[in-house]
Amino acid sequence: MNWFLIALKKYATFSGRAQRAEYWYFFLFYILIFIGLSIIDGVTGSFSGETGMGLLGGLMSLALLIPSVAVGVRRLHDTGRSGWWLLIALIPLVGAIVILVFTVQDSETGTNAYGPNPKAGAI
Repeated sequence: MNWFLIALKKYATFSGRAQRAEYWYFFLFYILIFIGLSIIDGVTGSFSGETGMGLLGGLMSLALLIPSVAVGVRRLHDTGRSGWWLLIALIPLVGAIVILVFTVQDSETGTNAYGPNPKAGAI
């Protein structure tokens, strides 16, 4: 939960680097919260089969859109890539696979063009 809160504190920080843990725990909690809200939406009758989400899930997705992009950009920075690579996710299937490969890679050692290695501060 701490990594999720760290990502939220860096709500619109697109500079710097994010460790794998920050990125993946953010998305784990994002998905768990979304599932919980979808269940509530289903019980209250606000879930729409056409959109795949309800009122609460939609509001949460909208609220976490900028933090999701920000943590994705910082994660790509950690692997030595520009945040613009995140746009490749717009290509169906291939883009998601490329982003998955990029985000599971280990951090670049030492300082790169985007800042110091965040692992160095964690040790």
